[in-house]
Amino acid sequence: MRIDVVTIFPKVISSVIGESLIKKAREKNLVEIKIWDIREFTTDKHNTVDDTPFGGGGGMVMKAEPLAGALEKVLSQLTGSKRIILTSASGKKFDQIMAQDFSQEENLIIICGHYAGVDERLQQLFELEEVSIGDFVLTGGELPALVVIDAVVRLIPGVLGNFQSAENDSFYNGILGFPQYTRPQNFKNLAVPEILISGDHEKVRIWRREEALRKTFLNRPDLLEKITLSQEDEKILRRLKMDRSSQA
Repeated sequence: MRIDVVTIFPKVISSVIGESLIKKAREKNLVEIKIWDIREFTTDKHNTVDDTPFGGGGGMVMKAEPLAGALEKVLSQLTGSKRIILTSASGKKFDQIMAQDFSQEENLIIICGHYAGVDERLQQLFELEEVSIGDFVLTGGELPALVVIDAVVRLIPGVLGNFQSAENDSFYNGILGFPQYTRPQNFKNLAVPEILISGDHEKVRIWRREEALRKTFLNRPDLLEKITLSQEDEKILRRLKMDRSSQA
């Protein structure tokens, strides 16, 4: 997979992709990440990437010319399937399903949004998808771009040593993850649940599913409305609701 990042702060991106799991994925040639400095596509001596909005109002708007120039250069190098996303507070909420979707592409182009937004004509020239990482405003799109990259790269086959670890992540199957424990077996008089050391894989599976559903039911009940529940899931949830009612 290849990821191209179009930004006015290339060092912010390069400092992160040179570390941890993303670094290892690049070293294994599982993902190629190329950074493009928007200022290199400006035509004035001040390398201007933004200007005041037509119609007045506060804030600055990212200019169409340098962004279009950067995108045209990137696209000229790519073959195969591709997606262009723009980090934007007004975009669709980024989630695990979107990360999985992006990870299937051969090419992903990420434009780091800034200021009051991007000249709308860029949307008319290119097929852009606006993506937001949450209902809050940041100073720039570099951090959201890195969030997207991290979430996508770890889903590329071969990046994680054991892909099952990704399958156990929160949101991977539409709900939150189950509690995890490791050595020592006893810590400050707190013991690992006996079922996890029982060696009974089926009981462990059921326990983990129940605990994942419990956490989701208590912390993010909205997620349960978006997934298809099995009969086993519905039985577990009925029990959880009854337990909660009895404690009320």
